[in-house]
Amino acid sequence: MTNSLTDKVIIVTGGSGLLGREIIVNLKSKGAIAINADVSVVTDFEKHTLNLDVTSEQSILNGIKLVIDFYGKINGLVNNAYPRTKDWGTKFEDISYDSWKKNVDIQMNSTFLCIQKFIPELLDTKGSIVNITSIYGVVGNDLTIYENTRITTAAPYSAIKGGIINFTRYLASYYGRKGIRINCVSPGGIFDNQHKNFVSNYEKKVPMGRMGNPDDIAPAVSFLLSDEAKYITGQNLIVDGGWTVI
Repeated sequence: MTNSLTDKVIIVTGGSGLLGREIIVNLKSKGAIAINADVSVVTDFEKHTLNLDVTSEQSILNGIKLVIDFYGKINGLVNNAYPRTKDWGTKFEDISYDSWKKNVDIQMNSTFLCIQKFIPELLDTKGSIVNITSIYGVVGNDLTIYENTRITTAAPYSAIKGGIINFTRYLASYYGRKGIRINCVSPGGIFDNQHKNFVSNYEKKVPMGRMGNPDDIAPAVSFLLSDEAKYITGQNLIVDGGWTVI
C-alpha cells in the first residue's frame, strides 16, 4: 500500500536542528521528499538541502523558485526554524525593547512570511502546513523546574508560540475552503543533555515520567501532513507526555 506521503515534497525549515533532523528522517521513512531548508546548509537537491533564511523575504522567494524549478511542486511546509538573539533567556525585567521586537520579528513574523510566500504553491497541490509551537504557548511556565540550574526561561517564547497557535487557527479558517490544512504540533520538554537537576525536576512532574525525544515529536508532524489527517485543520496537537493535563 502506498503511503500517503510518498513523493510529496515537504519543506522543513530549520531542518538541521534537534527536532528538524528527526522530522526529516521520519518524513523520508514515509516516502516523502523532505527538504532541509536551513541557513546553515548549501543548496544541493541531491542531498535534499536548501539554503534558506526564514527572516529574508528574498531568500524565501529564491528558495521557492529553486524547489519548483527542480521538483515542480511543493506539497507541505513545516515551520520549525528557531532563530533568536544572543541575549535569549534574559530575565524579563532586563529584556530590552529592541531585543523583544527582534525576537518577535525573527520568530513569529518569519512564520507569517514563510506561510504567505509558500501559500500559492500549496494552493496548487492542496498542501498542508505544520507549525512547530510549544506547550508554553498553551500553559504558563512552571518555574520550579529551573531551580538549582543555570537554565533560564525566555519571556518572548510564550508570546511568540501562543501567537503562532492562534494565527494557525485563523489561517485554517481562512484557507479551509481552498483545500489547505494548517495545524500545530506543540512539544513538551525535549531532552538535550540539560543539567541533571533540570531533567530530574522535569521528569518528576510529567505523568509519563520522562522528557520527550525528537522521535516522539516527528511522527505527529508526519501524520498531520499526511492524507490520514485529511479532515484535521486548525488544531494544536500537544505531544508532551501528559505535562499539560495536570
